[in-house]
Amino acid sequence: MSSDSQQPRRPEGATTDTTALLLCGARLVDGRTVDVRLKGARIEAVGTPGSLDARGTRVDLAGYLLLPAPAEPHAHPDTALSAEPPGPVSYAPEDVQRRATEAALLQLGHGATALRAHVRIGDVQGLASLEAVLQARRALRGLTELTAVAVPRLLTGVAGADGLAMLRDAVKMGAAVVGGCPDLDPDPAGYVEAVLEVAAEHGCPVDLHTDGDDPARLARLAAVAGGQRQGVAIGPCGALGRLPGDARSRVADQLAAADVTVVCLPQGGCGGTEVRAVAPARLLRAAGVRLAAGSGALRDVANPVGRGDPLESAYLLASQAGLAPEEAYGAVGSAAREAMGLPAVRVEAGFPAELLAVRGEGLPGVLSLAYSRIVIHRGRVVARTSAVREYCDSAAALELPRQARPDTRP
Repeated sequence: MSSDSQQPRRPEGATTDTTALLLCGARLVDGRTVDVRLKGARIEAVGTPGSLDARGTRVDLAGYLLLPAPAEPHAHPDTALSAEPPGPVSYAPEDVQRRATEAALLQLGHGATALRAHVRIGDVQGLASLEAVLQARRALRGLTELTAVAVPRLLTGVAGADGLAMLRDAVKMGAAVVGGCPDLDPDPAGYVEAVLEVAAEHGCPVDLHTDGDDPARLARLAAVAGGQRQGVAIGPCGALGRLPGDARSRVADQLAAADVTVVCLPQGGCGGTEVRAVAPARLLRAAGVRLAAGSGALRDVANPVGRGDPLESAYLLASQAGLAPEEAYGAVGSAAREAMGLPAVRVEAGFPAELLAVRGEGLPGVLSLAYSRIVIHRGRVVARTSAVREYCDSAAALELPRQARPDTRP
């Protein structure tokens, strides 16, 4: 994204009429073609083409697949888009806010209308990065929903006392989720207990980052975190994929018993390349673990080429992990929303108008090639991406009659 897009912009064609929006001729995953009327932030009616009143703004979705909008459950906006500038990463508040805003808009353009932002607190930046991300959240209001996760480095012992106090301050500032990486603390179990204590004090959900390959430690983490009233997410758990088969199965059963959600990162995690791996998605699902998927690092030191595209995550779950396309999209859609505490979305009357229209005939096709997209948040178009592919018209290039050439519109 270019540097001139530091502030959110309304896309051309976006409607300011929040009372009614009619989506015409959209195809659903079950094969039906429907019209969908939105009113305010909800779906008011779904009917056969031409059956609904045409009041409000019309959007022609002929040739598009209409889906519940995906969500991004694991982003790092404080470091996003920092790989290319030379020198160390700048944590100046204005730079963090700019990067966080640009990254959120990039992910919104792909279809993610909600974002869970993991933000490091403590060390030299204190709470400044969190405040910058919260400023970005305010600037993005109406375009996307950004939720901040406070991520302290240390929480136990003498060195962790400041981190614990800062974590409580972060929640008071506006961090809605308590998180962290227990693997980095000398006392991982004590770290988790401290996180759960602060979460219980403030009624916050918990989102913990772990990639350790010690099955006993991961099992203890799940057991300690399991049963938290507000819900617990653990991810990316990539090291599970490096364990022997029997150990993987035991840990998967323990995660299911603990009733936690695993947020995997199919692009390969958000740590250094020496520890990058992907959680065994099929095994976790077979064990009954709630499995969501996110993007993780986005063009930073951990991944200089990240896309932040939920459909790419779903594509990788289908192509590499062997999930069915519907299961793969569910991991970035319904499961991601559930992990983030968001209401369910279905293309049915009464549900939130959080939708993504992608040019294509069916889910396998749009997971394979999905350039043209229309994103709807709270009942209005907030982003639109159009793409056209053209081939040379020379008979020498393509010896096909014109009428025999395939429709290659993405």
